[in-house]
Amino acid sequence: MNKSNKSREILVCCGTGCVSAKADKILDALKQETKNKKINVKPTGCHGFCQEGPLVITEPDGILYSRTKTEDVKEIINSHIENNKPVERLFYHEPKTGGKIPHYKDIQFYKKQNRVILRNCGHVNPEDINEYIEKGGYRAIEKALKEMTPEKVLNMINGSSLRGLGGAGFHTGLKWRFCYNAKADEKYIICNGDEGDPGSFQDRSVFEGDPHSVIEGIIIAATTIGAKKGFIYVRAEYPLAVKRLKIALDQAQKKGFLGKNIFDSNKDFDLEIFQGAGAFVCGEETALIASIEGKRGAPRHRPPFPAESGLWGKPTLLNNVKTYASIPNIINNGVEWFTKMGTDNSKGTAIFSLTGEVANCGLVEVPMGMTLREIIYGIGGGTTDNKKFKEIQIGGPSGGCLPESLLDLPVDFDSLKEAGAMMGSGGMVVMDESTCMVDVSKYFLDFTQKESCGYCSPCRLGTKQMLDILNDIVEGKGKPEDMDLLMDLAISIKAGSLCGLGQTAPNPIITTIKYFRQEYEEHINDKLCRAKKCKALISFYINPEKCTGCHLCFTNCPENAIEGEAKKPHKIIQHKCTRCGICFEKCPPKISAIESYAGEKIRI
Repeated sequence: MNKSNKSREILVCCGTGCVSAKADKILDALKQETKNKKINVKPTGCHGFCQEGPLVITEPDGILYSRTKTEDVKEIINSHIENNKPVERLFYHEPKTGGKIPHYKDIQFYKKQNRVILRNCGHVNPEDINEYIEKGGYRAIEKALKEMTPEKVLNMINGSSLRGLGGAGFHTGLKWRFCYNAKADEKYIICNGDEGDPGSFQDRSVFEGDPHSVIEGIIIAATTIGAKKGFIYVRAEYPLAVKRLKIALDQAQKKGFLGKNIFDSNKDFDLEIFQGAGAFVCGEETALIASIEGKRGAPRHRPPFPAESGLWGKPTLLNNVKTYASIPNIINNGVEWFTKMGTDNSKGTAIFSLTGEVANCGLVEVPMGMTLREIIYGIGGGTTDNKKFKEIQIGGPSGGCLPESLLDLPVDFDSLKEAGAMMGSGGMVVMDESTCMVDVSKYFLDFTQKESCGYCSPCRLGTKQMLDILNDIVEGKGKPEDMDLLMDLAISIKAGSLCGLGQTAPNPIITTIKYFRQEYEEHINDKLCRAKKCKALISFYINPEKCTGCHLCFTNCPENAIEGEAKKPHKIIQHKCTRCGICFEKCPPKISAIESYAGEKIRI
């Protein structure tokens, strides 16, 4: 065996995405193949490059194997580990050039990131507290307890200008100060891990990949404001995150980092997990608090704010997963280090789940202020299949849709808000020219309307009325005055809704009308959907000059809307056709006799 094997490590991504592709089986196979060798094979959290999973990284050479399978394990060990011949066929293939890149640090997806919050994800075993400690873990809480006063900690967090990374962007230090100054016999602290936005998975990935960074941040916050009890609110749909959090809390308890007299400081702090039932509205802080109290998850009027009267009427500090994970970094490295990253009003880094029609999907961490263009094309590798970029939807279902003309917009709290979007939970969905913007706005509004708690009428009734109008438009029943009515409703809903769900629900409609008004006009006036997504505005026809009468469309049509004899041209009966598109899919590509037309004007 090569002598260098003594320091060898093989890191297997065991985040939810890779586990769903049998990464756990790859881990077991690697352990079996190396059981008599001095090689440390370990599971890690998400490596971030979800597009290429399951991912395996060998250290210390930093070679990344992508789309790995269990049958590749023996070759990796025999060729690479034993004979120093890396398995080239498993290297990442650059989609534009086709080049093979062996080292993960040279891949553009990783190269242009600045992984601060995610520094340990993909590099430590999340189920081993000792690995976190070896990376400097729990040093910040010891420093905060033994070398700093609560006032000094508060000043440091305030001086860092850290803003809440759950979406609202409220200044963290200010929130901590409010709770610290509140007079009460008991205080609570909560970590909001209720990540309900479609396509968002950054909180889950931090829980799965580096749970101790969140726990340490919570302990620092708790001991600073004077809380003795805390809750991590995480949705039950995250079983792997819950499992690893439970392991992490148990390990921290055994080390004396939780419970009585933590770190020999004469301070007590207990932390437990509370599993939410999946209501999107429980991401709002007062609804989340109600859920923990055993009540229906619905928001309440503010003030009083939770920092004054929160859980069971006591002062309560509530921050997001990524916010707490940032705290140990600031304590360890200092304010000056942190404030060098980002923009004047948005310091540090931001994490996004980059998804949609983009070449490289995954978990991305970048300095605040990086442009959309740099993220989409520099890290994401541009759109798939070289299709033309159309828009990017940012901030979850309540975010905004931004066009190509705004690709050079810096990604920070204020710039996104000014453009009509929001940082939100950190979802980024890239869409290309095949996207219908009216259909997209309907999709997101349908989600928020269904997730509305119904407590206030502007959100409950207003979003339903907007959705009805959008349904009319995509079904070819739209009227010219509909766009003005949608904007009037959007303004009223934003102004009258009780919580952030209702206040931001109209954002997709507002931004799509602002930036893609022509598409609404075409749907309403011309009964045209150029993207061919709105079924009511699409018709399918059989070209008699191409049709060979193979009968595939005839036999697969669920509505019996096709007539014709074998080996003779067929015909679609338009009044029976439901525009399901099955005939289009079943027609052999070499024949392509089924043709679709969008809009009356194009048909003419």
